[in-house]
Amino acid sequence: MRLSAFSVVDAYPELGPRADDRVRELPPLAEVAERAGLSTLWIAEHHFHAGGVCPSPPVVLAACGARTRTLRLGSLVSVLPFHRPVDVAEEYAVLDRLLGGRLNLGLGSGYVPAELEGFGIDPATKRERFDSHLAAILDAFAGRDVRVTPTGTTVRLNVLPVQRPSPPLWIAAQRKEAIPFVARRGASLALIPYATVADDAELAAQIREYRRQLPAGRRGEVLVALHVYAGPEPAAAREALARYLKARVATGSPSFEAKARHHPDHATPEAIEGSGWAPIGTGEQVARRLAALQSLGVDEVAGIFDFGGLSPDAVAASVRAVAAAWARSGSV
Repeated sequence: MRLSAFSVVDAYPELGPRADDRVRELPPLAEVAERAGLSTLWIAEHHFHAGGVCPSPPVVLAACGARTRTLRLGSLVSVLPFHRPVDVAEEYAVLDRLLGGRLNLGLGSGYVPAELEGFGIDPATKRERFDSHLAAILDAFAGRDVRVTPTGTTVRLNVLPVQRPSPPLWIAAQRKEAIPFVARRGASLALIPYATVADDAELAAQIREYRRQLPAGRRGEVLVALHVYAGPEPAAAREALARYLKARVATGSPSFEAKARHHPDHATPEAIEGSGWAPIGTGEQVARRLAALQSLGVDEVAGIFDFGGLSPDAVAASVRAVAAAWARSGSV
């Protein structure tokens, strides 16, 4: 099982001016992740709120790529309904070229109400938009003609990705009903358990359903994102986790809000840590949790190390501690 890092790029203006330069912390984090032996650094796309202050992952990933040589770099996710498909295809094709074929492409349809409203997207249409945009992007990556709206002009990319027919694809699902849709496309699956599931048994059931629905001969991969901290100040990490979860509610995350509404005992910071969705402790304690997830069929854990306003130094130390303990465990 691979160990990676995932940044939501959450910012907290109430903690001081650091929020304005939050994206500048990502290239140094990429260097730390590469030196620690992690597989990938994933970056979220968000707009119009402090819960995520990276509206353009390709720009930040390019900066990360200039500071690294082997680390894979990915979006988690590029929100397809917010963009013209030809723009997404061009930007990520150029990025894959700059990275020398190190791009992972995570895709999603969007879930934050303020973002959908800001882009004028009716939530009832986002699934249809996702489907049509994804088809156009894959055609563009393959060098086929694509139609550009609103003019109807037919174009073909003049830069194609290194990885053919496309960079590896992940699709994020926050509802279990979406899992068969991801599987039938043959794409890999990205899950955020803290917001959607109660325990390991429910996660294992979702993984089994995903694998059952995959096309014959296809073994897609399952990525699970977790808040992770290993270091000498667990109390500070728990405070940061509480701050992060409070911000998710303020942002309007429907999946987490539904979990909090229907199962409030599963949505507190203490419950999320206790369920294993936010392992906090020593490197060895976190590594044991990673091993448990591996036994459920998880292919990659994307550790959300830089959550809730933790300092860059604390984040870097946590990455190194978890990576070293995971390597010592022999489960890499």
